[in-house]
Amino acid sequence: MTVSFPASRTRGVLKKLAALYADMDAAYATAAAAAGLSCAGCAENCCVSFFQHHTHAEWLYLHQGLAALAPERRAAYEARARDYVAAVGASLSRGETPTAMCPVNDAGLCGIYEHRFMICRLHGVPNVLIGGMGIREFPGCEPCQRLTVAGAGTKAMDRTPLLRRLAGLEMELWGSRPGRLPKVDMTLAEMILAGPPGK
Repeated sequence: MTVSFPASRTRGVLKKLAALYADMDAAYATAAAAAGLSCAGCAENCCVSFFQHHTHAEWLYLHQGLAALAPERRAAYEARARDYVAAVGASLSRGETPTAMCPVNDAGLCGIYEHRFMICRLHGVPNVLIGGMGIREFPGCEPCQRLTVAGAGTKAMDRTPLLRRLAGLEMELWGSRPGRLPKVDMTLAEMILAGPPGK
């Protein structure tokens, strides 16, 4: 499906997304501090977790970050993205959960840190999502669970309002389009290789 987002609308949505990401980072920092969690020196790397992403807004923001990189660095990420897609496909064909390293991970650090996705910003700390299906609870990463003894004494972060704001930005990006919005189920690597949506 070919899509086209007006430049003025896209700029507005991406500016609001940057503000939302700042709020996510603040919420994460508060929750991490309460749990005593720090990623510094962690022997376990969450960048091998298998995530799919679901909004055109974040997809666009990813490519905004990629566009600011030097061409050779972008090309390296694209090459790694191809390897990642192949590795994930092989794992899934064997019925395994993929554990391939994220293609923008550079020696343990995110190469597009300011443009990383929601799940990358909130992963790790205990959190809840409240919706029509009830409350979904996420205990946090393994190191966090060890720190909090499976969450004992630590209040889970409610990511519901943050996710609702992200959904609102996705709707704003599409404007007055009738019907349900097109779905996205892509890994970061697939988004890199596909180019920005609307192109």
